[in-house]
Amino acid sequence: MYKVAVIGGGVLGTSIAYFLSGQAKDPSSVALIEQERDIARHTSSRNTGKVHAPFLYDPAKKKTFAKAAYLGFEMWERFAKEKRLPFVRDGVLEVALDDSGIERLHKYIAWGEANGLEKHELRFLYKGQVAEMEPNVRCESAIYCSKDGSVDYGAFTRALLQDLRSFGCTVLLGRKATRISRRGAYAISTDIGELEAEFIVNAAGGNAVDIAHWMGVAKEYTDLHFRGEYWQAPEQYHDLTKLSIYSVPRHAEYPFLDPHWIVRADGRREVGPNAVPVFGPYAYGLARNLADMIPKMLESSRTGARKVAFDRKFVSLASTELKSSLSKTAMINRVKEFLPAIRPSAFTERGTAGIRSSVVDSAGRFVPDTLVVKRDWSLHVLNYNSPGATGALPVAAAISAQLIEMGALEAGRARTLWDPAEIAGRMDRF
Repeated sequence: MYKVAVIGGGVLGTSIAYFLSGQAKDPSSVALIEQERDIARHTSSRNTGKVHAPFLYDPAKKKTFAKAAYLGFEMWERFAKEKRLPFVRDGVLEVALDDSGIERLHKYIAWGEANGLEKHELRFLYKGQVAEMEPNVRCESAIYCSKDGSVDYGAFTRALLQDLRSFGCTVLLGRKATRISRRGAYAISTDIGELEAEFIVNAAGGNAVDIAHWMGVAKEYTDLHFRGEYWQAPEQYHDLTKLSIYSVPRHAEYPFLDPHWIVRADGRREVGPNAVPVFGPYAYGLARNLADMIPKMLESSRTGARKVAFDRKFVSLASTELKSSLSKTAMINRVKEFLPAIRPSAFTERGTAGIRSSVVDSAGRFVPDTLVVKRDWSLHVLNYNSPGATGALPVAAAISAQLIEMGALEAGRARTLWDPAEIAGRMDRF
């Protein structure tokens, strides 16, 4: 019997367990449950590795994402320093290729300032100024943001695991939750036995919606999954830019990304990700995708996802993304629009693919912000995608402070680098 069980050992679930066990009177009463034999095996390690600046997020429609990204930058920077992990504050260039893109850049400037960025951290650049900063980049205009970083979130999550273990948190790896029932406390059935918890935090990423549905929660929502693929740039291109280069998305209302030029914390350069629709949160290959197909299609036929499937614009964009998956040239050429020196034939090695899950409501609309649903003695973090890793620490602190305040856990001596209540207050005030 545990006081709180956190389901999901990604960067968010591990962060929540870190703050809960770090302030619990009895840390062993907090359990972190992960289906894999190690943590951060999926999206938390299979991403761009960027600590995103909050200029990309509408402060009205993506309020939680924007707040969390702003606070997450300083928190991860401090954590990296404490743990002696790489945190490369290298900045990012967001480029516009046409007039509509330039209009979007001006909107990003306003969003960034509303979300807390200082004027010196976010600058509008004309074509000539871009050429001075990055001679190999071609665009009409750009934004340069100095408050953007490159890290390894898998390493960060493993460092958090070391800390919560040292606090005394119970860590249960290789246990896949298969069913959850309520009989006073929650009974969590796993593939190797059963355990009980008075409170459940569902932070299971691509499985979070399914787990919520088991518990009769958020049944008006479903999720759609998108595989993001990468191509590694050969060494001959490693000096092509100093910065990561992002382009203004052509269709910001959909979860499709125009591939970026990514500078990794370890110096590698990559092109990606695209966003190929797949049928499950672990459909990295064809066999798993086919296995997930029929169950997902049956589920989608009963939910708002069927409305998305008949949206002509969505179908057209999905076809473009599929083409970029099947054709290396099609994908590399999308980056070649602003980085003309690259040649598709020079790319020979794929990077690691990751999958993001986007929540859809009953009307067939993609939910724009983090969705947190509380029901009885459970809390479900849904629609937690990019910039999810950037904002994991402040979101986890806010959730932990809420659970302590409502009496789900008895507080003891604080052991974490931050006071969760103080971080929660900053999330509310900002």
